[in-house]
Amino acid sequence: MIEEKSNVESIVGSKPELVEEGEFSYFRVQSRWGATKHMGGFKATQQLLKMCQIAPGKRVLEVGCGVGMTSWRLAKEYGCIVVGVDLSPEMIAWSQKRAEREGVADQTEFRVANAEQLPFDEHDFDIVICESVTAFPEDKGRAVNEYARVTKPGGYVGMNEGTWINYPPPEDLAEYISQTMENAVFLNQEGWEKLLKEAGLEDIQVVIHELSILEQWKNQMGGLSAGDRRDTWKAFSSFISLYFRNPEFRKYARKITPSRSTLRQFFKYLGYGLYVGRKV
Repeated sequence: MIEEKSNVESIVGSKPELVEEGEFSYFRVQSRWGATKHMGGFKATQQLLKMCQIAPGKRVLEVGCGVGMTSWRLAKEYGCIVVGVDLSPEMIAWSQKRAEREGVADQTEFRVANAEQLPFDEHDFDIVICESVTAFPEDKGRAVNEYARVTKPGGYVGMNEGTWINYPPPEDLAEYISQTMENAVFLNQEGWEKLLKEAGLEDIQVVIHELSILEQWKNQMGGLSAGDRRDTWKAFSSFISLYFRNPEFRKYARKITPSRSTLRQFFKYLGYGLYVGRKV
């Protein structure tokens, strides 16, 4: 692993409230508090892994591993050998902490890396997965080509990505998402499928899901381990505490809070899709 344990502790052992003025952003806040999420929660993860024919002993790359909630499950519950990559050193530190806490440090490795330029050889992994990741790279085609490049022939690339279920979306909704989610750009089903096909993947499988606030909450919280649940509630408590104590954070929180009309549009137009292709 590229991060020393002392460095891990220096990042995740600090208080969540130490997010400094000017550091408030979608990923920065999540990485400091050790809480990330993706559409559909763990229920969607389970379905995606099934579509990718996950099995014990498989070598799996998780692109955009975030704080490691999926990576440790792949190792502990599915018996896989897991490599996770993320742009954020703080996310990597959280992933390592979770792997150690769950007793799977010997089955996992975490690196800072860019989805558009993965530091691995061709045909290195049985399965490559990413959850709510490919919406963020500027060159999505390059990222998906990288997923395919490092996958072994016969292996699978699986993505869970935000998907416009009604298209085109209102301009103000697309702009809100881009501004609050660090320039994320979602595609419709045809757009995501096209990326997989252009990367040379075949036997494309697609499952589209609509979203609701209640279902997202249930799926997100229902799949958490006891430790992950404690981390999530601690992050939520820190969010509330910082909101009342820090005027700059209140400005950021208000900026990312959608209006009622935007929220209605969000669930009317946006869902998520599970996309899986096989490398031949």
